[in-house]
Amino acid sequence: MKKVLVVLLALGGYAVPAAAQAPAADRDGLTRYAAANQALPAPQPGRPRVVLLGNSITDAWPRADSAFFASKRYEYVGRGIGGQTSPQLLVRFRQDVLDLHPVAVAILAGINDIAENTGPYDPQATLNNVKSMTELAQASGIRVILCSVLPAYDFPWRKGLMPAPKVLALNQLLKAYAAQRHATYLDYHSAMADSRQGLPPALAKDEVHPTLAGYRIMGPLLEQAVATALNKK
Repeated sequence: MKKVLVVLLALGGYAVPAAAQAPAADRDGLTRYAAANQALPAPQPGRPRVVLLGNSITDAWPRADSAFFASKRYEYVGRGIGGQTSPQLLVRFRQDVLDLHPVAVAILAGINDIAENTGPYDPQATLNNVKSMTELAQASGIRVILCSVLPAYDFPWRKGLMPAPKVLALNQLLKAYAAQRHATYLDYHSAMADSRQGLPPALAKDEVHPTLAGYRIMGPLLEQAVATALNKK
């Protein structure tokens, strides 16, 4: 007890809060791309910049299929962070999208919301986060591509949540909102789902993250969606 009193007296009678003793972790990934964003040159004339914003599926894509990201037609800039949910994408939207001055952004969000990575799943809350990102982009003159959530029959890290019907329902909300905002809806789901409304082993070894074969289905669909988005009046 004497030791505690001595410490308190030395601090003016106040205990130092834990948050003041150690900096909080970067829970939203705000530092992940800070250096890369700073080093990114201005967009090149004749090669439109397209930012891909998302979670681990987006994060792994440049490593899995580097040839796609070497496209001379578009400059694809990957800004995915594994495990992230839609509120985390929204928090870093300005620095990882708006400040990079792309002509278009492809937003792939929602699967980790359904997996309850940062709390209970609320489809309306997820949609609201996507709405906020869409409106921020469009207010800055950036074309928006809203990507469907990829099929998922189960999550290897959180079994038993039965995500397949939730994914279908969220995709319907995203599609309707895209039409409302004159954004481009990119339907990965229909091209990749098996009879269980999940990803088959050839396209994802763990039921969630695409193999190279999966990304090679996604690539041409994204390329087509970008062309559609840029041609919208």
